[in-house]
Amino acid sequence: MDSGLLAIDDLRSLAPTDTDRLGHSTVLDAAGARVILLSFPDGHVLREHRTPRPLLLQAVEGHLRITAAGRTTDLRPGGLMFLPASMPHEVAAIGASQLVLTLLPTQDRTVTANPS
Repeated sequence: MDSGLLAIDDLRSLAPTDTDRLGHSTVLDAAGARVILLSFPDGHVLREHRTPRPLLLQAVEGHLRITAAGRTTDLRPGGLMFLPASMPHEVAAIGASQLVLTLLPTQDRTVTANPS
């Protein structure tokens, strides 16, 4: 019987890396959420854009600078950022970096942080 359980040992190994362009790989698409691993070469910038779904951004390697809602945040390994649906944002790599991008389902609009 399939329980639906999925484990990925090393996300970082799943995205292609290229010193000249952005690498990306969808690592999970389940229960309305899509998880994408992005590999940024040093200096790469994703110019301001938006998505129709809420986002979680989590740095797994390197240093990323996220600009959204008039605020700039440096995201480093272990850092996590939530962006509501349709919020314009820009992502810049300050050095070679990897980012886990999770596109969330749009039904739940509650945001609660519990930094314990």
